[in-house]
Parts: sequence; C-alpha cells; structure tokens
Amino acid sequence: MNFIEKTIIEAIEHCLKTQFDFEAESGMVMLEIPQRQEQGDYATNIAMRLTKTLKQNPRQIADGLVEALRDLDILDKVEVAGPGFINFFVKPTVLAKVIDAVLEAGDNYGSLMNQNEKVLVEYVSANPTGQLHVGHARGAAWGDSLTRILKFAGYEVLREYYVNDLGNQITMLSHSLYARYKQAFGLEAELPEDGYHGQDIIDIAQDVKAQEGDAWLESDPQDWEPYFKTLGIEFELKRIDKDLNTFRVSFDSWVSEKSLYDQGRVEKTLDDLKLSGDTYDSEGALWFESTQYGDDKDRVLIKSDGSYTYLVPDIANHLYKLERGYDKMLNLWGGDHHGYIARMKAALESFGYKDVLEVDIIQMVRLIEDGVEVKMSKRTGNAISLTELCDDIGVDAARYFFVSRSLQTPLDFDLNLARSKTNDNPVYYAQYAHARIESVIDRVGEIDAVHVNDGLVHPKEIELLKTINEFSNVVGNAAKVRNVQAIPNYIQDLSQMLHSYYGEVKINDPENMNLTAQRVNLLKAVQITLRNALNLIGVSAPKSM
Repeated sequence: MNFIEKTIIEAIEHCLKTQFDFEAESGMVMLEIPQRQEQGDYATNIAMRLTKTLKQNPRQIADGLVEALRDLDILDKVEVAGPGFINFFVKPTVLAKVIDAVLEAGDNYGSLMNQNEKVLVEYVSANPTGQLHVGHARGAAWGDSLTRILKFAGYEVLREYYVNDLGNQITMLSHSLYARYKQAFGLEAELPEDGYHGQDIIDIAQDVKAQEGDAWLESDPQDWEPYFKTLGIEFELKRIDKDLNTFRVSFDSWVSEKSLYDQGRVEKTLDDLKLSGDTYDSEGALWFESTQYGDDKDRVLIKSDGSYTYLVPDIANHLYKLERGYDKMLNLWGGDHHGYIARMKAALESFGYKDVLEVDIIQMVRLIEDGVEVKMSKRTGNAISLTELCDDIGVDAARYFFVSRSLQTPLDFDLNLARSKTNDNPVYYAQYAHARIESVIDRVGEIDAVHVNDGLVHPKEIELLKTINEFSNVVGNAAKVRNVQAIPNYIQDLSQMLHSYYGEVKINDPENMNLTAQRVNLLKAVQITLRNALNLIGVSAPKSM
C-alpha cells in the first residue's frame, strides 16, 4: 500500500466513524484502480458494501462520505458514481511525490517491510543423472524469480534443491559409467537398457581411466558400484550447479535423499506414522490410510518385498523442512507429479501440519522454430539442454520467456522471436526502454536539480506516475499469490508507457529547463522501477543497446 492509498483509506475510516458511528475493521476499506482515466485514480465500493450494516441507501452513504472527504488535501476532487461508487482524483503534484521516493530508495524501491513469515522454496531438484533440459529451465527461472520476489516483498526465504541420490536411476548411472570405463580399455561392455548414453558418461569414464588406470577392472560390483555412484553424482551435481549459476540461479541448501536415511529421519518418520494409527498391513505391505485426509486412495509405504516407496523419504524430507522453522513450503514439481500432491498433503496433515504445503506444477515446454517444434539438438541429437538454449538466445531472453506465461499452462517457446532484436521481442522491448532513458539523460547532460515536480501534468506523465506508484502493490500481490508472471506483465506495461511518452512528449526543452529537469527526474524514476522489476526475474537492465 503506497502513501496515497494509505491516506485515502485512513480518511474513509475516519469519516465512517465520525459521520456514521461505524468502526471499520482493518482491511475492510479497499481501493481499486479504475480502468478508465475519467473515473479517477482510485475508487471504492465501501458504500454499497455497508448498506445492510448501516441500513441506508448506498448513494446516501457515498454522498455523506464524499462531503466529508472533499477537504482531503491530496485530492483534486472526489465524486459519487453510479449506484454508490466513490471516485478519487489525486492532485498531480501529490502523484509526483513518488519520484522523490523512488530516487531516494533506489534499488530498494518497491520492496516491502518484514512479513514475519519464513518460506522454503524447493525447485529444479532434477536427478543427478544428466544435463538439465528446457523443462528444468522453466522451473529454474520461475522458482528463482519467485524467491527474488518473496525476498523483495519482505519474506525470509530459503532456496533448496532436493537431490534424489538413491534409487534405480542412480544404480543405472553407476552401471553406465562402469560399462564406459571398461570400453575405455577396449573391452566389450554393454550399456544397461535403461542406462545413460550421453557424452558426459564417456568423459567421466575416461577421467577414471586416466587417474586410476585399470584398478577397477577386476573388482566386484559390491566394490565398484558405490564408487561409480559417488563419482557420477558428484560430477553431475557440479555440472548442474555450474549450469544453474550461468542461468543466474543459485541455492542456499542442497539436501540429499541419502542423508535423510543416514540421519535416521526416514526410519523415525515411519515409526511415527505407525504410532499415529494411520497405517495398516494388507497383502504383505504397509499402507498409509491417506484417504481419511482427502487422498483418493490409500498409499503403500513398505512394499511386500520390504523395500520403501518414494513416499517415505519424501515425507521425511518435508518434515525436515518444518523442523527447521519454516512456516510455508513451496514446491515446483514436474507434470508427472500432479497425483503426488494429495498424498503428501495427507501425510503432513497426519503429523498435524495442515495448509503448510503449496505445490505448483510445471507444464510442458515446446521449443518452436520457423513454426515447427524442435525436439532434438542439431549438434548432439539429444534433448536440447539449458546450456544450449542459453548459448543460442542468451540468459536474459530465456529467463524472460520462461516467466512470461503462467506456469500452469503449456509454453510454446518461440526461438525466432527470442533471438530477434525488434520491439516484438518483449525482453528486447523492455531492455530498450531502460537503455533509451539512459540515452536521454546523457543527451540532456548536467541540469540544475528541482525540488517540486509540479509541471508533470501531461496525461502520459500522469499515467507513468500512477504506474510506478503501483509497483510495491504489484510486488506484494505477486508474492502473496505466488504469481511471477505479474512482474513481466508490469514490465511490459511500464515499457509501453515509456516508449509512448518518449514518442509524444518533448523531454528536453531548452526554453523551459525547469520542466526538462522534472521530466528527467520522472525518467530516472521510471528507469529505477524498470531495473528493479527486471532484477526480480533475473534479467539484466543494460544502459546501452
């Protein structure tokens, strides 16, 4: 809430008390921004909402409020519209005060106070068995942007990567490495049917040969398998971390599935579930009675062969997050995990934790080039990796495009558009707005400072002032509803307004340097706001293009 909204709301609450003897609860009076400029800068429907409570006609309530609000010094006028809406028209000089606020706050403009909430966000969490692909890239861009927004909005945030370093896929990784290791000596060795065939596996095997020679050729599986598992996991995680850092994504914590077993967390979770009375034996297996917590069917915890299902360590992992003091857990999962949400929430509820887990499902990404879907890399013949995509179109374009559509909808990623240096490319359009402002400021040169921005009355200037004034609200709402897409939407709106303003209004007027200085101040405020918004989605703000 900016200072204008705060002033209007407090004035309405005061009028309700003095004129109608009504004490409004916090949050009851709400303002909205009208779609049409002739309807004012803000509007409220509070008069219509209080009709039954005050037992008066909404128009009468609105008239009473308007009469009492006419003297509010930040307003040009206030009027009743329709059945009881109240429209507020703010003085341009008051709107222009946002410029000083932006220039003073700088990189912190738009940030919010401490929300007193700790949030743990888990995203990417790809198996350490190969390179990250474009599906992982979408989750990485969205997850990292979400954590930036949450931090900027005043939340305490931990970014976590969950490492699936157990299970069949890791066994297949070690067997694939060992086969390539033997092949490096010219020996016949068949790769597992479900193994890994990438060049990285060959490279690791060659490194082992160079460093350890034939030390593992005659060893038993019980010896070489753990070695090649550890080697493969370490190599893949280092590469994943390196690729993510290039993509401007980093993590505060890496938690491995194996560590949950080693620390006894998995066994404790299972013991606690048994003690809760929410488990039962059937057909030689141990089941979790998740249906009593809203799941569509009960889930197996221990299979008839004695092995654990993935659910057990996953529950232990989520309990570990809560043990560390986090109020909310936000997970970004792939589309194949959609059916997993209900059982995980059921398990947490069994432990007494309800409404602490939020899950967003990452929908499919299709790369489109010349109107045709591109499924494989022309260079490697494999699925296109995050690294290849960034080498092709750049990190800025990749990140911007990945967060410009809702995570819940499939994304058709237009490679031709992402490569283009035209205003049709949204990231180019936004970055050009930032660079264009820098160019104008350079051309104007040194100019005497102004302390009152009272000349900014052009409709395009009012539009810009209102939009940068809304930035903190956009940030707060994006954080609250976890909507990263709201930020690129805001960036596009602000960029469009800036380009339109530049094309219509003469910025540098040698005959009126006071007005020129005010307009330069406005451009500086727009530039700071634009840069801060771009930073929230991990996109650079160049000074020249």
